Amino acid sequence: MAASTETCKQTPGAFAPVIDTRRCEGKADCVRVCPYDVFAVRTLTAGERGALSFLTRVKVAVHGGKQAFVVNAGQCEACGLCVAACPEHAITLARNQPL
Repeated sequence: MAASTETCKQTPGAFAPVIDTRRCEGKADCVRVCPYDVFAVRTLTAGERGALSFLTRVKVAVHGGKQAFVVNAGQCEACGLCVAACPEHAITLARNQPL
C-alpha cells in the first residue's frame, strides 16, 4: 500500500502518535507508511528495556530488541496511516493540548 496524504487533514502537531510499548514489536510498518517521517525503529537502550515489565522485556527480546519511536511528533498530520498499518495495534493518535 502506498502512503497517501489525502486523509491528512490536520494541522501538523495538532495530534501526535502514541506507541504502546507493551504491544510494539518493531516491525517498522509505521516507518514505511508515514509520509512525514514521524517514526523510527531502533534498538532499545538498557535503561529503556529496564523500564518495561518482565513480560514486555521478553517480548522485545524475541523481536530483536527493537521498537518504534515517535521522533518527529510535530510533523504528524493525523492521517491515520500508521494506526491502520500497525499489525500489533500499538499506535493511537492523541490530540495535543494547546499551550
